[in-house]
Amino acid sequence: MITKTSYIESMFEVLVFVYENYWQGNACPQLEQLGRKLSAVGFELDDIRQALHWLADLNIASHQAQLIDISPARSEQHPASIYSLRVYSAAEQDQLGAACLGFIKFLESAGVLSAHMREIVIDRAMAVPASPIALDDLKIIVLMVYWSFGLEPDALVLDELCDDDSRLAH
Repeated sequence: MITKTSYIESMFEVLVFVYENYWQGNACPQLEQLGRKLSAVGFELDDIRQALHWLADLNIASHQAQLIDISPARSEQHPASIYSLRVYSAAEQDQLGAACLGFIKFLESAGVLSAHMREIVIDRAMAVPASPIALDDLKIIVLMVYWSFGLEPDALVLDELCDDDSRLAH
């Protein structure tokens, strides 16, 4: 019997594979073709479906951000006020947990996660059925958000996102 946790881990394994093999987001095939490639590699159909659904929603969020010109490059020109404060709902606090909330704050304070990207990270984390989400899984989400904008984090951020316990090979 597959538990919810192992099912989620399998979805993240698919996402890691996509990131590692299509690290330039524009090189990634359309989702239908990607699904066939993932199946050919040996991923389970349910894992592929869940990952493709998650990626489709990520693509929508990233595309909408670019349409209304809140891309990461634009947000660097107009950073959030130092007096602004993100208040997390009870559901977000439960889903993210203290470790993930702290990590998001760390990335923001380091200036590598804009407010707009943070909102996409939170949205994609809330879409994961596991609660609370594991910090390693949140790191993959952050990488996938960068990927969806066609950006690669700088070396220090990439090192933080791909620490020794991470599933990424970088």
